[in-house]
Amino acid sequence: MGQALLETRNLTKIFESGFFKRTSVKAVDGVNIVLGESEIVSLAGQSGSGKTTLARMILRVLEPTSGEVVFQGRNVWRDLRTTRDLKWYWRNVHVIFQNPFANFNPFYKIDRVLNQGLELIGVEPGSGEGKSMIREALEVVGLRPEETLGKYPHQLSGGQLQRIMIARAWIIKPKLLLADEPVSMLDVSTRGKILELFMKLREDRKTTVLFITHDLGLAYVVSDRIMIMHKGKIVEEGTPYEVLLRPRDEYTKQLLESVPTLYKKWEF
Repeated sequence: MGQALLETRNLTKIFESGFFKRTSVKAVDGVNIVLGESEIVSLAGQSGSGKTTLARMILRVLEPTSGEVVFQGRNVWRDLRTTRDLKWYWRNVHVIFQNPFANFNPFYKIDRVLNQGLELIGVEPGSGEGKSMIREALEVVGLRPEETLGKYPHQLSGGQLQRIMIARAWIIKPKLLLADEPVSMLDVSTRGKILELFMKLREDRKTTVLFITHDLGLAYVVSDRIMIMHKGKIVEEGTPYEVLLRPRDEYTKQLLESVPTLYKKWEF
């Protein structure tokens, strides 16, 4: 792992519900993670384990109950107070959601999403430089600009929309990309292409990717490190080989036992 890019320190989120009788649920419970520069880290676990809640706190969308999120030495909940500070953060931290259509306003053409990326880095959308950057980004992700620009989200497939979001990241060059189940709704052939694009972002743009998934097979293929999350805690962390082929935690072993296979079960 390279130099630390982002850290969470004892990060906790408690949700409270009920009117007459209050109940509390710890969605994230004292999580400490470190993401290095230019690495792909998978955060894996079953639904409800706290993965998305953790990502939302990192994104500065959901405020923590306690703890810290530190990005490039700055506490993102305490130190980022001005519009300029927030713009700096959004310029460096990008997200791709599970549902491809959630990234787009259905009433706007996809050009708007790419133009917003240009605006974040101070490039005029209608300029020659801006148009050239958009064309290059679309070609990098395997899309033909003449068949993509000017379209509304419903005119494109889920795989195409995910590629457009990666093209936007290519333009912005974020330091950190949070990918929350970005291939779960895609067919197998498209999944492979999207994963290749994440690795290309890491190699060519030096982007760190936090890959949030419940698919351990994908995590094994794409990751430098894997973190297993269960009931709001990180219960195991290591290389794909260490975590998936030599697991120590019982929950990790249970996850692996539940993976469908044509061959014999995992042996521990």
